[in-house]
Amino acid sequence: MAEIRRAHVGRRLSEVAVHQGIVYLAGQVPGDITEDMAGQTRQVLASIDALLAEHGSDKSRILSCQIFVSDMSQVAAMNEVWDAWVVPGHTPPRATVGAVLAQPEKLIEVVIVAAA
Repeated sequence: MAEIRRAHVGRRLSEVAVHQGIVYLAGQVPGDITEDMAGQTRQVLASIDALLAEHGSDKSRILSCQIFVSDMSQVAAMNEVWDAWVVPGHTPPRATVGAVLAQPEKLIEVVIVAAA
C-alpha cells in the first residue's frame, strides 16, 4: 500500500498531503486581511509556491486549481496577479467560484493539486 505523507498537521487539517507523487494542498488563505484582493492573492500564491517547493514541486506542475472568491466583482484584480504568476504554457485547469468564505475579511482561498 502506498504511503501517505502529511505536513503541517493541525488539529483540524493538514496543509499538505502527498500520495503516489501527487501533492494536495489545503485551501490557502491570506494571513494579512487588511490587504485588497491583489495583495491577498499575492500572499496566497506565495504560500502555494513555498508549500510546493517544500514537497518537490512548483507552479509549472499544477494539475488542478480551484479558486474561491468572496466577491466576483474582484476577479479581474485576482486574475491580474494570477496572470503574472502562472507559468506561460503551463496554465493549469482552473475553476473560479464565488463563495462565502469562513472569514468575511478573507477575499480568496485557493486549493491546488500538483505533481511532485
